[in-house]
Amino acid sequence: MSLRWDVLAAIIGMALATYLCRAGGYALLRAFRPPPFVEAMLAHMPGCIFVAFVIPTLIAGGSVHLAAGAATLAVMMATRNITAAIAGGVAVAWLLRGG
Repeated sequence: MSLRWDVLAAIIGMALATYLCRAGGYALLRAFRPPPFVEAMLAHMPGCIFVAFVIPTLIAGGSVHLAAGAATLAVMMATRNITAAIAGGVAVAWLLRGG
């Protein structure tokens, strides 16, 4: 395996761009106090991003994925334990696929 300098430069460039975007956001939020609306929006962003990734996958996966997602949600609401919720969702998917 040989080292390709163009690939290495691309990887380093993208890492630098990612770092600068993140550091720039932190620098801006330290220098300026955002309005209350922006603060509320930022507080809810992680959940929204997670839902945006998960829901299309559940829908595309059909009834097995939807049932496993529902089981995961039910176990999480009942136990408040993420490990148990993941295990419950995996168990439902395994059983429905003929485990």
